Amino acid sequence: MPDFSDTRVSTAGRGAVFGQAVSTVSSGACLALVNGIQTTVRVGTGLTVAVNDTLVIHRVGSTYVAGTVLPAAPVAPPPTPPPPDNPPDRGDAAPAPKPTVKTGTLVCLPVATATYRDGKWRTDIGSVSSADTFQGRYGGSSYGRNTGVAFYGSKPRSIAGATVTQAVVKFKRLSAGDFAARTATLRLVSQSTRPGGAPTLNETTAGPALKVGSSGTFTIPDAWAQAMVNGTRGGLAISIGSDSPYIQFAGRASWSAAWTLTIYWRRST
Repeated sequence: MPDFSDTRVSTAGRGAVFGQAVSTVSSGACLALVNGIQTTVRVGTGLTVAVNDTLVIHRVGSTYVAGTVLPAAPVAPPPTPPPPDNPPDRGDAAPAPKPTVKTGTLVCLPVATATYRDGKWRTDIGSVSSADTFQGRYGGSSYGRNTGVAFYGSKPRSIAGATVTQAVVKFKRLSAGDFAARTATLRLVSQSTRPGGAPTLNETTAGPALKVGSSGTFTIPDAWAQAMVNGTRGGLAISIGSDSPYIQFAGRASWSAAWTLTIYWRRST
């Protein structure tokens, strides 16, 4: 290993100086730059030196001795800038988007109209799928009371999840009973198609009051139509617990618009 002692700048009396290692330790010494001059530096036993390490070097006579490898300075995180005195005004936060509301109209024709009397569906007035619908009992008749029913199938359930806002039904009164306007009693029916036995009658409300030969629309409770949309109810009926008033409403065969249910609905998304 060459000796550069004749080119060194004297560091006597300067105390410890820093040097940068340019080699690793070999035979107890390494090369280091001291004041820009490559110098042979003795290394203490057990001291490990890597190239570019910063050494703390002492001069003892004409000999340079590295006693310590100086660790790298810790990296301090940059200081957090202080908040601005007057933060910029970005205005009010944007409001949450409003839900989209969809509305619609669903027209439901009955899949069957029929009249139930004395434990069976009447066939003397036409087909059990399109017959006229009767309420009460004809005066002096030996037969029992009539219950006329319209069934709506699965059509109302096609808008399941929607909210009913209104529902109307079309009726036409035919010639049974006296001519004056008489009020039918409406019932909400469980079944959506005609059962083999009696229909299951539920909620009740006063229905339309029509003269013989007249027709019109009648608004049923929203909750009734909602029950049909939800699938817990399936039809409408005219039925009373007494004989009078005796009423005949057209079925599908007599009037194509008979018992047509129109449901107005909305849905939020």
